[in-house]
Amino acid sequence: MTPTRRHLLAALAAAPLLARADALDDTLAALQRHWRPRLAWRPDAGWRGPALAAARRLMLLPGDDGSGFATEVRAEQARGGYTARSLTLRGALGDRVPALHLQPDGPGPHPAVLLLHDHGARFDIGKEKMVRPLAASASADAWVQRYFDGRFVGDLLVQAGFAVLAIDALGWGERGRPGLARDDQQALTNHLLQLGHSWAGVIASDDLRAHRWLREQPGVDAKRVAVLGFSMGALRAWQLAAVCDEVSACVAAHWMCTRDGLLRPGEHTLVGQSAFSMAHPGLAAELDHPDVAALIAPRPLLLFGSPDDKLFPWDAVQASWRQLARAWPAGGLSTTTTAGGHRFDVAQQREAGEWLALTMRRSR
Repeated sequence: MTPTRRHLLAALAAAPLLARADALDDTLAALQRHWRPRLAWRPDAGWRGPALAAARRLMLLPGDDGSGFATEVRAEQARGGYTARSLTLRGALGDRVPALHLQPDGPGPHPAVLLLHDHGARFDIGKEKMVRPLAASASADAWVQRYFDGRFVGDLLVQAGFAVLAIDALGWGERGRPGLARDDQQALTNHLLQLGHSWAGVIASDDLRAHRWLREQPGVDAKRVAVLGFSMGALRAWQLAAVCDEVSACVAAHWMCTRDGLLRPGEHTLVGQSAFSMAHPGLAAELDHPDVAALIAPRPLLLFGSPDDKLFPWDAVQASWRQLARAWPAGGLSTTTTAGGHRFDVAQQREAGEWLALTMRRSR
């Protein structure tokens, strides 16, 4: 067969595929144009109950009986003013969830923060992205240098008087496996879906249990336990605060956007497989991202966003902030615009710590 004939046959064979691709794009675009969440935020008092029930049903695993944690302390380390502990807790699936816990010296009761790590397509570390591990970790050091100005967020907060907990989300750190890569996420997602779960649901349910564990610790003020996350951890933070009324305040750095903004062609949620860990089946039919976060109101919420962030269209970020502002007519929502894109530098960390300290004092 001549090269010319081979190219002609290949072009003819591809033509139906191209037609189908156009039809697929048209179908998706039409769906998006007509998409209206059934429980989109409303100012009336009747909105929150059904919206909260839907969020809990669609975001959390069914059947968590509130069982005990069977906490196991694996190691601890004195760090001059506070103690760092490596431990494991029982998770929502009954498996062991590794965690790092920082406790200030002194009896307390101390305010506390649950720290939620990012995605980053970096799976060999999880909790160590937020809290300095007990043993040296070149991976953790490189990560915090890249995104956090070389500072571990948890260590900064515990030095300010907060107890801190960070866990490995399923698939990261000690809950992953050697060599886990971007393309393995589809297999993990499908495995869980075939068993009646979702990856995002497991993560959210483990976060809920981790917050309860922290509230129950001696020396912690159960009424002053906040959440803070960066990137995927920010989504984990505001969705946890939405479904858990016991979250006293929420800091979400660089993950808040309208769903419509993230479904534009070429946006990162439509590229690769990372979105599987953040997609709750059925939720979009009921609530947009700002609708979920609006369930936090009137509790305090601090959002960080950057016009230089390549992962979130700035106009859609601002649109989400405007939507959220409607749910806090008396104040309590704070937004900070930062330069430098998708990172949570020391200046932002300090602002978050000062905001949390002020918020905690007001909640006493």
